Parts: sequence; structure tokens; C-alpha cells
Amino acid sequence: MIRLNSRQKEAAEFLYGTACVIACPGSGKTLTMTRRIANLVKNHGVSPERIIGLTFTRNAAQAMREKLYPILEDLATRVDLATIHSFCYSLLKQEGKTFEILHGNEQLKFVRQVMKKKRIRNIPVGLIIREISLAKNNIIDTDEFADLYTGDETMLKIADVYRLYEAEKKKKLLLDFTDLLFESYLLLKGEKEIRQKYQDSYTHLLIDEYQDVGPLQVEILKQLINNHRKSSFWVCADDCQSIYSFTGASVGNILNFDKVFQNSQQFILDTNYRSTPEILSCCQRLIDHNTKKIDKVLRTKNSTGAKATVIDATNEEDEALQLVNEIKGLTESGTYQFKDIAVLYRANSLSRPIEDGFKQHQIPYHIENGSSFYQRHEVKVLLDYLRFINNPDSDDGDDALRKIINIPNRYIGKTFMTGLESFSNKRNVHLFQGLKTMPIEVPYLKKFIKDFVCLIEPLIQDVAQLEPAEIIHILREGLDYDRYISDDDIPSPDDSKIENINQLQLVSAKYKDIPALINYTETFKEENSNNKDGVALMTVHKSKGLEFPIVFVIGMTEGVMPNKQGEIEEERRICFVGISRAMNLLYLTYPINYMGKNATRSRFLDEILED
Repeated sequence: MIRLNSRQKEAAEFLYGTACVIACPGSGKTLTMTRRIANLVKNHGVSPERIIGLTFTRNAAQAMREKLYPILEDLATRVDLATIHSFCYSLLKQEGKTFEILHGNEQLKFVRQVMKKKRIRNIPVGLIIREISLAKNNIIDTDEFADLYTGDETMLKIADVYRLYEAEKKKKLLLDFTDLLFESYLLLKGEKEIRQKYQDSYTHLLIDEYQDVGPLQVEILKQLINNHRKSSFWVCADDCQSIYSFTGASVGNILNFDKVFQNSQQFILDTNYRSTPEILSCCQRLIDHNTKKIDKVLRTKNSTGAKATVIDATNEEDEALQLVNEIKGLTESGTYQFKDIAVLYRANSLSRPIEDGFKQHQIPYHIENGSSFYQRHEVKVLLDYLRFINNPDSDDGDDALRKIINIPNRYIGKTFMTGLESFSNKRNVHLFQGLKTMPIEVPYLKKFIKDFVCLIEPLIQDVAQLEPAEIIHILREGLDYDRYISDDDIPSPDDSKIENINQLQLVSAKYKDIPALINYTETFKEENSNNKDGVALMTVHKSKGLEFPIVFVIGMTEGVMPNKQGEIEEERRICFVGISRAMNLLYLTYPINYMGKNATRSRFLDEILED
């Protein structure tokens, strides 16, 4: 069994009261948390059922259970380890609440229906969902929301949608993902008997990644805390890894912990078992530039290693080529395998040139918890439009038309498509010819089809004279495609559908005709671009909690890392998370030209490399 260091031991053996454990990257946070549970059960006679450990991902809960089982064996299965959302789901069900969950696309459709009833247009559906979720995460109800935004026309319209959205959900017994938390909070706060039942059930409450909780989650936890003298509330966090402000989380959760929970004890796990001293120094120099933090010095007893390598490239393609050359050198020597390497980036769109470079030079890779660039929905739709335009009167053209006919939404249903298939088959023509000649009685459908044909037919006729990049530009304008994909896009900190199609337009400029571009993108369906033994590609947000012997953090230019829309201290924390994933070797790369324009090297590079 791994021995705990003195600070881990103190944190694990803390018995009663409230404690905040500040766990630096690679400091054995999960180990300490599981040993605490084992200590309570084995050495203090606490029943496993009286302990609950809440995490923010299923993987984290599973990792904790796997570490706990060798110590407690079957007793480990009796400890309640769950995500906070799954805990709240179970709580509501146990208390007899009847509901169904409104998931992703269903939620988008539901909000659209509410907007239609309110006659509200020109506000992206995704933005409305994000604002409603953020309001709930900050415990702001419908009335308070409207009061907050007096004078802001857009936000008052969102307030109208919020109010009706809640009423309609209540009628239909529906809850969205954030409602699981919000309704649990209302139930615990409003029903003393229920609150007392859960407080009595759990005498020891452990929370992982406390820096990621928002106000709503904090209030839920407060309702669960058992104030009996033989109970505990024990949280694990790292203020330097607080990167989820877009969900309502705040670094203030950690900085003000002792004010919210008075008489709490603090433990700092500052010994890093992951990285070399050189990598740790990079992390320290970077985060020292933040003012909103708990002061600490990162330490390690690991052997000395190489300094961080900085690579400047001409552009994104050259950046990818230099990665290829470095990776080939690292793997051909036999010291490292492809699976030992991760490429991290601030935004999803940055994977495109890397994927292109890896494909060209046969570097196996996979996208961690995501799709290959050319398999992303907004990219595939435009590629299907190109396939159709290139050869409309063919089986491939028919297949493409089926996929694009209702994007953007033209309210074309299965009945219409069945009729079109039947009409075309009887006349022995392909679907596009059928579409142009089939009688259409419904006025709005007739208009949509006419507009579609008017946009597409000239492109089909001129396809030999037009390059793919020109056609994509015309489609984006003619379909109002950017607005369409933004409408459904729930804003996130590391993904932008607009940036993805900008990248597609950029790469398409390399090809003179559609077949060449399509043939190239089709190769990304092959196994080489989804190889779990290959290099891992992911955003920094997706890398949280992971570690790799070799890490490349790419795209380190102003406006990208740090992101131009981000708050600078959070952006610095995002960079900190990225570089602290590295165990042995760290590479920091940037292009001096990005998306065809001059780029400025990230200020974070200068901070990391300071003497």
C-alpha cells in the first residue's frame, strides 16, 4: 500500500468538523480522499453507508471506487460515491417526484416552442438556454431575473422565455439537467423533515473538485451538512484549477471558504508526484502572476528533467509539421509510445491543422471525448452540400440531399420525403430532378423548396469554374449558415462552431475542386484518426484530471491562449491546467501567422519562461 506523506496523512486523518484540502496538480488528491474514507471505516467504526463522496464526473467517482476497493473490499460498494447530478436525481426520485429529463436536442426544441409562443426571434436558442442555466446555478428565479435586467431589451425577452419555459415544464413534468440541482435545493431547503433525513443519513460528506461548484451546488451541500459533533464536511480543491466560471463556478469558493464555513481547517498538499522540477517551475512562474489565489510553493522530489521547449512556427500548418517531426523523433527512439503524448489546445477548432498534419505523416491519434474535425456536425453539413453540388444526379447526390434538405430547418418532414422518393422513382429520376418538378401544394414548403433550388442550381451549373472555398462562402451567405449553427450552439469555453467552419473554409482553399477535398476528408473516417493507442488530442478543459509523459500545448498566441473573450486570471488558470498535465517533457508552440493574419506570441509564454 502506498504510504501517505505527512500532509496527506493529516488531511486523511482529519476526523470531525469542516476542512478544505488544497490539492496542487499531481499531489495525490484521489489517494488522500480514498484513504480518508478507509480511515473512517476501518479505524473509527463509521458505517460505509454514512459516508458520501460527491464528484463532478462519473470517471472521477469510478476512479475513487477503484482505489477504495483494495482497502475496504466489499465494504467499498456500500460507500455512496456519485456525481452531484446523479445524487440529486436519486434524491428527487426517492422523495416521490415524477419527472422526465429534458435532454440536449429535446431541450432545444422545447425552448423553440416557447419562443414561438412568445413571438421572440433573433436571439439564439443556445444563448437562452445558457442564460437560464446560469441563472439557476446562481439561484436566480424568474422574477429576480427580470428585475436584474430592467432596461436590457434582449435579457428581458430571455426573462419572458425563462418564465414560460418553467411553467410549461412544470405542466409536462419535465426537468432539464440544471433542474436536478435546483429542485433538489428547493426540496432540501423547504422541507425540514427531508433535510433532516439526509443530514442524519450522511455523517461524513466529502466533495471533490470543490473549485468547480457554483452557488447552487454550495447551497445544496450546506443543506446536507450534519452539524453533529461527530460529523464532517471535507472538501478537496485547487484554486489554481478553477476554470468553469461559465457554469457559475468561482475561485471565490476556495478563497472565501473559511468565511463561509467558519472554524474550518485548511490543509495544503503541495508535493507534486507527477512532473519534473523544470515543469513545476513553469507552472509556478505562470500562476504567480495571478492575484486571486492561495499563496503556495509547488514542490517535487522527482528527478531533474529537460527545460520546456518553445517552438515558433510560420503558421498553423508549420506548427503541425514541427509537432510531427518532434513526435517522430520521440517515438522512433523507442523511449516513448504515441499513447504517451497529448496535444492540448484552448479551442476545438485548433485540432484541424494538427489532424491534417498527423494524417499526412501517418501519426496515429484520437480526439479525447470528442469528434474528429471533419466529423463535427457543422463541418459535415457543408461537406454534404459540396457532395450534392458536385454530383446531384447520382446515388451519392441523393444521399447528400437527404442529409441537407432540412438544414437549415425547412420544415420538411418524413411524409414529404416519402412523397419525393415515390415521385422520383416513378419517373426514374434522381431526387433533385424530382424536387424541381414535383407539385407542392403547401405554400411555405413551396417557398422553401424554391429558395433552396434558386441557391443551389447556379452552383451546380458553375461547379467547374468555382473552387470549394468560394462555394462554402456562397453557402454560408445564402443559407445564413453562421446564424443557423450559432442558434443551436450553447456557448462553451472551448468550442466554437463558427471557428470550425472558418477552419474548413481555410483548408478548402488548398483544393481546386470538390472531389479532391471530399476524398481527402473521407480519409478521416479511417481507424488511424480514432486510435486509442495514438496521440491524444483534446482541449485543455477536457484534459483536467489527466496526465501524460509528454504534453504539447499549441496555439499560444494572444486572442487564442489567452482567449480574447476570457477573464485574464481564469485564462491563466486554464494555461496552468494545460502545462501541469506534463510529467516528463513540455512543449509550448505558437504560430506567428494565425488564420492568415499576423499573430502575437502569448504573454503566458513570457511569464512561463521568466528567469
